[in-house]
Amino acid sequence: MNLDNYPLLKQINYPQDLRLYRQNQLLQISDELRRFLLNSVSRSSGHLASGLGVIELTVALHYVYNTPFDQLIWDVGHQAYPHKILTGRRDQMLSIRQKDGLHPFPWREESEYDILSTGHSSTSISAALGIAVAEQQKQSNRKVACVIGDGALTAGMAFEAMNHAGHLKPDMLVIINDNDMSISENVGGLNQHLAQILSSRTYATLREGGKKVFAGIPPVKEFLKKTEEHIKGLMTPAILFEELGFNYIGPIDGHDIDNLVNTLSKVRQLKGPQLLHVVTQKGKGYAPAEKNPILWHGVPKFDPSAGVITKQPSNNPTYSQIFGDWLCEMAEHDKQLVAITPAMSEGSGMTKFAKCYPEQFFDVAIAEQHAVTFAAGLAISGRKPVIAIYSTFLQRAYDQVIHDIAIQNLSVLFAIDRAGIVGQDGPTHQGAFDISYLRCIPNLVIMAPSSNIECRNMLYTGYHYQGPALVRYPRGETRSEQAQPMQAIEIGKSKQIRQGKDIAILNFGSLLDEALKSAEELDATVIDMRFIKPLDEEAILQAVQNYATIVTLEENAVQGGAGSAVNEFILSKKLKCDILNIGLPDIFIPQGTQAEIRHDIGLSADKLTEKITNFINQ
Repeated sequence: MNLDNYPLLKQINYPQDLRLYRQNQLLQISDELRRFLLNSVSRSSGHLASGLGVIELTVALHYVYNTPFDQLIWDVGHQAYPHKILTGRRDQMLSIRQKDGLHPFPWREESEYDILSTGHSSTSISAALGIAVAEQQKQSNRKVACVIGDGALTAGMAFEAMNHAGHLKPDMLVIINDNDMSISENVGGLNQHLAQILSSRTYATLREGGKKVFAGIPPVKEFLKKTEEHIKGLMTPAILFEELGFNYIGPIDGHDIDNLVNTLSKVRQLKGPQLLHVVTQKGKGYAPAEKNPILWHGVPKFDPSAGVITKQPSNNPTYSQIFGDWLCEMAEHDKQLVAITPAMSEGSGMTKFAKCYPEQFFDVAIAEQHAVTFAAGLAISGRKPVIAIYSTFLQRAYDQVIHDIAIQNLSVLFAIDRAGIVGQDGPTHQGAFDISYLRCIPNLVIMAPSSNIECRNMLYTGYHYQGPALVRYPRGETRSEQAQPMQAIEIGKSKQIRQGKDIAILNFGSLLDEALKSAEELDATVIDMRFIKPLDEEAILQAVQNYATIVTLEENAVQGGAGSAVNEFILSKKLKCDILNIGLPDIFIPQGTQAEIRHDIGLSADKLTEKITNFINQ
């Protein structure tokens, strides 16, 4: 991009360059930063609306705080693109989310300005508290601030951290980036004035001094405390945060750069845990994103002047679409069905269901643990819950899967989206571990479809199964087969797809096409195993007896995965055979397209053929 179009921004390589400008120039810098972000994301793809909403806040934070000595943490990381631009990565922004390019979220290995590697939500306050406590013990005088928003405050972990911070009382700042437009009317002259008062050292001194003066007079002290709470409660949503031990400040306009700088300058000097409530507009400055921030949250490449996201036409549906259509079809005939999602209704293909069956749909916000136990309660009362959840987000509710679902053997269906290689969102989002962490749990039935028909049938099977069942499927398009009426699959029954010689490839899930291409080269038998738990033991026994080499194939970590389950069964029967497990290697899988990653780690057809040939010939 031509940096001459950004005369001030092109001079800012790091925050220390930003601090050389006068405060009255920050408005122009913010305007240039917003235009740069829009133009760069339109060429690279990535997260847009969240970043557009925090332009002024990002500029103000790096202007007031002495980063990287002062430590700034961004929750989730969707909103951190402007932060990356101001911290030495401006000229690399076109590589974001690309193979070997900038990470899509804050990443410690990428920059000293990225204090916490993120990707999942609601971790910022806990980490900031740990840093604040450690730095206070070292007497380093380092300031710590974190920005949490985009729904991340709905997770219980955020409130657990705030409760602990209110007990320990270190010097730290939590900024709530509130981009919920329903409270925008709270931003006005009175609240701006109140924010200035509440953030002033005079107020803090009077507040603490008053407590000391009246400490020996309990009735007066209690009266003053109640009066302060009552007045602040009338003017701001302060009571909850005050009860957690934070000094609440705000709400203030997150797009008023002067007020942000002035308020942050005062807050930076305050002692104890501070909470600054900043109201922003997601997608600010770009009309299409302001109008539909959900659509413009994560975007492909687009033309900014057109203001339209054009999706490439495809003949094949995605697995998420298959799930969403299945959900609507089932709900049409079964009023006991209830669908649950932890803030992933769009990504999981549930928007149509939510619109058509609002009484049977529950978005519990970013609260995965609650989602699972909520489903348990529904199941106990005779409803038939279906939880749509991403593989990496299910990790956050592991105890609930065991304690609240599996032990009680409740009939809950888990639709595990984004299982396997997700792609450009990088290590935090690759669904690499769900088979490994789930198959050790008793009572679970775990299925992996290889096509659209298999996915529908497995969802149907799991829904009618008496006990907990899980269907794991990848991001992206299905291996399409001609539509057929849904039918239940016999639990634990595999299906042979191709007959060959000497080699049997046991496929688990979405890599069936790659397995078939490789099998053509090798003249191998291909068995679509379909079930990870329970295994089709009869099919495995026959494969060991009839083929010299057994190959297991899955898009999950090899350690503890479906191949490991096959190994365990073969060993338990004291059988001997040559067996090769192919899956994800023992690394955190980096970003890149799904095709790039599969090729690099050896899951493309040509790489499978090479691996199998080398194994046989060694």
